[in-house]
Amino acid sequence: MRFTRASKMALGAAAVMAVVAACSVPGDNTTESVTTVTDGPVKIGFSQATQRSPFYVALTDAAKAEAQAQGNEFFHADANGDVTKQNNDVQDLITRGVNVLVINPVDPKGVTPSLAAAQAAGIKVITVDRPVEKGAASFVGRDNKAMGELVGRAAAETLGPTGGKIIQIQGDAGGAVARDRRDGFLAGVSAQPAITVVDGPYCDYTRSKAVTAMQDLLQANPDLKAVYAQNDDMALGALQVLTENHRADVKVFGVDGLMEAVRVIANGDQYVATALNDPESEGKLAIQTAVKVARGESVPEFVDAGTSLVNKSNAPTLEGESTFAAGK
Repeated sequence: MRFTRASKMALGAAAVMAVVAACSVPGDNTTESVTTVTDGPVKIGFSQATQRSPFYVALTDAAKAEAQAQGNEFFHADANGDVTKQNNDVQDLITRGVNVLVINPVDPKGVTPSLAAAQAAGIKVITVDRPVEKGAASFVGRDNKAMGELVGRAAAETLGPTGGKIIQIQGDAGGAVARDRRDGFLAGVSAQPAITVVDGPYCDYTRSKAVTAMQDLLQANPDLKAVYAQNDDMALGALQVLTENHRADVKVFGVDGLMEAVRVIANGDQYVATALNDPESEGKLAIQTAVKVARGESVPEFVDAGTSLVNKSNAPTLEGESTFAAGK
């Protein structure tokens, strides 16, 4: 497989607690007193990276619904893609007396101040969707590299030995999810040496930016055979441009299992595949894990929400009213 590039663009008050137990923060050799709620509702602080993506909106909504269904308190803060704001948000949540934190980091390395503040306040942290190297009790999410590889294999099978050029529309610059979905896809298509992957710009997982980018990419690469976008929202933006330019010959691949994409896959031949990444189950698992941690129960370091490939053969069975498809 050939690879080319086209473009790249403190401390808060401890939570009100029933019991204080000594335990260590995973990934750290220091020992701090950690809050444990043995009875009554758990105060959960949720710091979301952004609400600008349908995926993250659904993730937040599911987390809130699960917390409230269990009779717990839920405090939410939207970082709006700004890691400095996220660190400030976490400080505010600590000050508000939460018992446990759920963080989807804008930048896994950039939230180090938040993790340090939580540890000093005796508050355990669960990360969701994006892991951190250390400082969290557990990570709830999916293997984004595996998702990218699933879709990459589907692309390799679709293009076959004749291969061709694939444009890759990327998520966020420096983001772990974007990196893993990129690396996984490249591994998946490596089965066909005649495939060339050209990196397009970072479009922050938003459809409108992907539309603008695809207009330029199509003009610069009229010989392309396929488009891989690191989420379905961007893939649908690329499909819109291809349709407007009468390029039904160009195949489209995405990630996330956005229901709109699943319906297009079920009812056509141009959008070939995506990988399931149901935010509702991920949000519920994050809250369930956070509550266990807050009550002093042990949890795995990685809670895998699972994934699978969606293509024309199974897409009709996954159609429904939810924003994202869930595995069956």
